[in-house]
Amino acid sequence: MRSFIYRGVRPLIFLLVLMAFAFSGTAYAQTDSVSTDDVEFTTIPTRADSIKAYQKKQDSIKKAEAAKATTAPAAEKKADSKQSLWQIFIAGFLGGFAAFLMPCVYPMLPLTVSFFTKKGGTRSKAIGQSALYGLSIIVIYVALGFIITLVFGPSALNGLATNGIFNFVFFLLLVIFGVSFLGAFEIQLPSSLANKMDENSDRGGLIGIFFMAATLVVVSFSCTGPIIGSVLVDAATKGERLAPAIVMLGFSLALALPFTIFAMFPSALKSMPKSGGWLNSVKVILGFLEIAFALKFLSNVDLAYHWDLIDREVFLSLWIAIGILMCLYLIGKIKFAHDSDLPHMSVPRTFITIALFAFTVYMIPGLWGAPLKSISAFLPPMSTQDFDISSGTGSAPAAAPATTIIKEKKYEEIFKRLPRVKGVDDWYDYDQAIEVAKQLKRPVLIDFTGWNCVNCRQMEANVLPKPEVLKRLQNDFVVVQLVIDDKTELPESEHFISNVDGKKVTQLGGKWLDLEMSKYDNNAQPYYVIINEKGEPLVKPHGVLPVEEFVKYLDSGIAAYKAQAQQ
Repeated sequence: MRSFIYRGVRPLIFLLVLMAFAFSGTAYAQTDSVSTDDVEFTTIPTRADSIKAYQKKQDSIKKAEAAKATTAPAAEKKADSKQSLWQIFIAGFLGGFAAFLMPCVYPMLPLTVSFFTKKGGTRSKAIGQSALYGLSIIVIYVALGFIITLVFGPSALNGLATNGIFNFVFFLLLVIFGVSFLGAFEIQLPSSLANKMDENSDRGGLIGIFFMAATLVVVSFSCTGPIIGSVLVDAATKGERLAPAIVMLGFSLALALPFTIFAMFPSALKSMPKSGGWLNSVKVILGFLEIAFALKFLSNVDLAYHWDLIDREVFLSLWIAIGILMCLYLIGKIKFAHDSDLPHMSVPRTFITIALFAFTVYMIPGLWGAPLKSISAFLPPMSTQDFDISSGTGSAPAAAPATTIIKEKKYEEIFKRLPRVKGVDDWYDYDQAIEVAKQLKRPVLIDFTGWNCVNCRQMEANVLPKPEVLKRLQNDFVVVQLVIDDKTELPESEHFISNVDGKKVTQLGGKWLDLEMSKYDNNAQPYYVIINEKGEPLVKPHGVLPVEEFVKYLDSGIAAYKAQAQQ
């Protein structure tokens, strides 16, 4: 169901993988039917009894439907959670693979394999010791992930994606990590800690192997630390309770596997590329990517707090500039402190440069409004574009707004930069949307969305503008966008205490998030709910859906609304 969510990251994943290869029941009780004597009684049902039986049957049906409506979203949320954890694991695994190619880790491979081969004596013993070494690496990193969860707590992790302060801190962290990879400085743990770990690694048995793994973790931190920070930031913003531990499991598994595998097959080391300047090139390219992704977190803060600084073309200009610098670096036109001379370009390096240059050229039309659907989830919304010569995101003709008594949309000025689908007459307040629905005799489609919601941008780029979807949104629904991470302060008279967590709600986004959690038992975005004029759900709510399924969902809501109207 979510396979299309990652279309936005395909070019970047392709580039990273290419770079890595190049560089390297019973309903009744029985007692009710047992007689206590030999006398049999015959009961003749009356009309009143028939009515009671009918009402009881209808009540049972309603309870069953209510139970189904309650459990279905929970089951769907559980399935979505499993998918999200798999995605987090894969992100961690890719990060661990990138860390393995760092100058602080890669040269350790032949030394470590040689150590276990000589110390073990026999091949089976060497394999067993290297497996314990790899397992120790995994245990250390996963334990770190659990510690992070315990320190911050699951509720804090859930709020990271929409918290402006955390997003700004993440931006600064990624910039620092990127600058360190470019060679400005190294992020290192205290040398005394490394020395202590090294001393303990001289012990024999399991303890010695464990401390050998711990020594690798500490000594290589200057290279792996920024990558660990990046994948942890990404995991934390997913809001999953186990996200830090899962991402560290993927990271450590990718880091530990090569040591174990090459200990099993030491002759394969001869086919591995030798250490050299290419390792620093991998580090520098990752530094550029860190800085590029840092801009996404700065954009999140800019949108949520309405700073209006990082428009879409500003964001694209910075990415294009970074892409050009990466190309110049790869062809040897610019060098950093720890780079060696590049006498000639290898064939793989040439192909990487071509792919990167093509991706940079692909972004240029976006400065004039090209949708750039493959990366639209990472970009600020099209509504922030100052100069847009595109013909629109949807091919269906725009419908004129339906006539209502309400002429002024509440919060319209606040959400003028909110991502929207051209041709859809959006509203931004729940009560106002209900009033409009009463006037127009239409159901309401609630779109729980967010400034920082990547999956929302994917739906707005790839699903909602499709003609078959757009036609229904224009003609059959009152569409209201409720932004759960907006930081606009509510008037003091509208402050309230949440029944969900007991906290005081003072911001507009918090109001809509509390509505989503308290009324629909969900806190993920996007989340689409179809209701009638009384605020009652007509069909089961849904999250991300492909085009065909979303059309069916809208049609089911329209049919349910019409069926209610005829009763």
